[in-house]
Amino acid sequence: MPKQKHIPVLASEVLDYLQPKKGERYLDLTAGYGGHSSLILDKIGEKGQAVLVDRDEEAIKTLKSVFAGKENVRFIHDDFLTASKQLASEGEKFDVILADLGVSSEHLNNQMRGFSFMNEGPLDMRMDPREKTTAADLINESSEDEMVKILKKYGELANAKKVAKHIIENRPYQTTTELAETVAQVVRRKKRTHPATEVFQAIRIAVNKELELLTSSLPIWIELLNTKGRLGVISFHSLEDRLVKQAFQEYGGERYDARLQIVTKKPVMSSDNEVVFNPRARSAKLRVAQRK
Repeated sequence: MPKQKHIPVLASEVLDYLQPKKGERYLDLTAGYGGHSSLILDKIGEKGQAVLVDRDEEAIKTLKSVFAGKENVRFIHDDFLTASKQLASEGEKFDVILADLGVSSEHLNNQMRGFSFMNEGPLDMRMDPREKTTAADLINESSEDEMVKILKKYGELANAKKVAKHIIENRPYQTTTELAETVAQVVRRKKRTHPATEVFQAIRIAVNKELELLTSSLPIWIELLNTKGRLGVISFHSLEDRLVKQAFQEYGGERYDARLQIVTKKPVMSSDNEVVFNPRARSAKLRVAQRK
């Protein structure tokens, strides 16, 4: 088996709360490099079935290599909303559904993908390179008002107007370090995190339409669940977590017509031990609900 490229966060918690069993059907909407999928496929066994989805071509290639020869595994190369609509139209149902919304270590560590300000690379940030708009396109072509909205909505920057104005005054940008250095000139902070952290988050979310896809997908995921089926969503920032919490509350609760039973009243967080070995797990939050 090829070396695992991505360390799955909250691995033991995912197994504890989603409780995959022999013969069940599993849908991984962000399968990445197979971290969670490997664990759950071991639990559902050869009689179980799995559908692994990812929008990134390199991830799909790796998944096909990792799970080569497994006839009970299907691969879909698409974003999770398009894949979810396709599976719903086919009448598919699942016992376990998982969506890990984090950016993979492979993306962050590969400077040519342009997700990180730690290494110089092209301002790309596309999770699916088939998409046309790169981060450079968005930053170099947006109006100041558009940039303010992106930084406020997706980065929750208090001084979004000031930062947007400074970014636009110093255009154009081609590399991650150019943008990071420009942002650092105007954002002063005492926190450990880099001044460009929220800006890069905002641009990445906008480029990949992450919140729009999640908002549209959550109701479909609930419909894709079998009775007693479990849905788990791992988020990494408050914007995503809020959407998941709201969807669970909308479809769950004690109402007579509720479709979900909320399993995690509060989000499940990584243990201190896990954070030591995988610092990116620090902000991970798992929410789980079960179909009634």
